[in-house]
Amino acid sequence: MNILFLAVAHVVAGLGAWWSVVHFNVLTVTLAVVWFGLCGFGITAGYHRLFAHRSYEAASWVRALVLLFGAASVQNSALHWANNHRVHHSRVDRDGDPYDINRGFFWAHIGWIFYKDDPQAFKRVRDMQADKLVMWQHRHYLTIAIVMGALFPMALAGLWGDALGGLLIAGFLRLVFQYHATFATNSLAHTLGSRPYDRSTSARDHFITAVFTLGEGYHNFHHRFQNDYRNGVRPWHLDPTKWLIWSLSCIGAARNLRRASEEKIERARLRAKARDEQSPSAHRVESLIVSS
Repeated sequence: MNILFLAVAHVVAGLGAWWSVVHFNVLTVTLAVVWFGLCGFGITAGYHRLFAHRSYEAASWVRALVLLFGAASVQNSALHWANNHRVHHSRVDRDGDPYDINRGFFWAHIGWIFYKDDPQAFKRVRDMQADKLVMWQHRHYLTIAIVMGALFPMALAGLWGDALGGLLIAGFLRLVFQYHATFATNSLAHTLGSRPYDRSTSARDHFITAVFTLGEGYHNFHHRFQNDYRNGVRPWHLDPTKWLIWSLSCIGAARNLRRASEEKIERARLRAKARDEQSPSAHRVESLIVSS
């Protein structure tokens, strides 16, 4: 079923690309960009940092919005997504890692989706099962995904006479871009970049990956300090998700933002640097990867 849906989505997205050229409508394209951002934050600020890692707490209306737009990203329910992601962190680069980069770039990017999950599903998300909003989304995930991912943008574009364009562009073309942006965190973020905080895993920091993933590209830091609400820890790091969460905290919609202390971050950096000095050949190989 996953294979069939992904194939159909890519074909329809191709039609969306054609429609966007032949029947270009600035409002529809703007809607697609806005929907991409909202759905993307549904995954990064919602599924990932709020639910999977509990890196902050959010008001009910924020949790409801990220669950709605997360479903529109058609990456399964938050409960299912967070369970897979917690397994990834506990088994990274080892047997049992759902998107193990050691099985190849294609596997980590998209190949893993074509296989069934661990039969012991949801054993790592028992805390989330006590959340009524999460369980509501889990029970009604397919309906929410269809409404928020396809019907709603179609209806909005219908207001200016481009309902089909809304479906093709803001629905499917946006969705396929979103898929590959999210999947880049599993593939590109374990391939391209440096490991300034932890040399024990394949997770890497790189600006280019951060551009595609709304800030998830500082992945080496994330794997070392997975409960920090930031991925791009420095003020100049491109991490729109961090900025969104911080902004929500300023209006009282997010609280208890978790962050690693500067002392712990510096110790991790020095430890990784010492490991580089002990293994200069590995450092040279990594330098080539970063500069490529």
